Amino acid sequence: MSATADPILHRTGTQTRPTRTLGVLGVPIDLGASRRGVDMGPSAVRVADLDDRLAALGHSVTDYGDIRVEIAETQHFGNRNAHYLDAIADTCTRSATAILEILAAGRTPLVLGGDHSMAAGTVSGVSEFFRRSQQQIGLIWLDAHSDINTPETSPSGNVHGMPLAALLGLGPEPLASIFHNQPKISPANTVLIGIRDVDTAERENLRKAGVTVFTMREIDERGLRAVMEQALRIASAGTAGYHVSLDMDWIDPEDAPGVGTPVRGGATYREAHLAMEIIADHGQLVSLEIVEVNPVLDERNRTAELAVELACSAFGKKIL
Repeated sequence: MSATADPILHRTGTQTRPTRTLGVLGVPIDLGASRRGVDMGPSAVRVADLDDRLAALGHSVTDYGDIRVEIAETQHFGNRNAHYLDAIADTCTRSATAILEILAAGRTPLVLGGDHSMAAGTVSGVSEFFRRSQQQIGLIWLDAHSDINTPETSPSGNVHGMPLAALLGLGPEPLASIFHNQPKISPANTVLIGIRDVDTAERENLRKAGVTVFTMREIDERGLRAVMEQALRIASAGTAGYHVSLDMDWIDPEDAPGVGTPVRGGATYREAHLAMEIIADHGQLVSLEIVEVNPVLDERNRTAELAVELACSAFGKKIL
């Protein structure tokens, strides 16, 4: 199946659901975060039977293993305003190339993190694949944070707070310049959903970028379905489809405790599933990544198991 082809139909009894040819890739990076442990996220998600549970839905699943990632202890800390930036850029470049190869093989990428800095590589690879056929993609960013800091605005210097800035061409340059072309995505097709913890300087970056932002207040007031439907219209307008970047801290820590930067007041268990189910129904998902699963901080692998459930919902699992 080509990357842009309509999914075939798989029939089980009276149920009809779309099936895909999936390519799973791990990016076990924790260089972008201040708390260690997310490098074990891909393993935790696999231990929760990701591949088998997707295959049980009728999907063809190929697991490409993990991208090589340097560990912090072997790397120079680098710029105090963007820690380990060169090593992160090297990892993101390797993952972007791997994503290109997965898409060229006709597979839908499902990428497992790792901290959110990896999105600079994932989205660069997807964007480049479609750019080569004169198409562009949209972006759905599900996160407690806006991740649009630059080295000049970041209060921590942690690069997992900068990938969206890089994808929009705001910097930092080593991430923004993967495959040279920038920006990777159009602000007009970029939507942030559920943010609730934004640094002061990030607010100005958001305004300058011109992206669409739905905070948790808007979800509270309008309901998740209305927000998701509008978001998908924006992300899919004039595009080949959209990449979904799901940070597990988007979900309330009551349901997803194993994340490095938990923020109270996030999406509930059912809201998270509903978001994925609406994405599955819409049918224009071209790639998915799930990031910031931290087994060190988790409770009996609850967060990784939820990540697997949400991946299944995004790829068509239904209650009936």
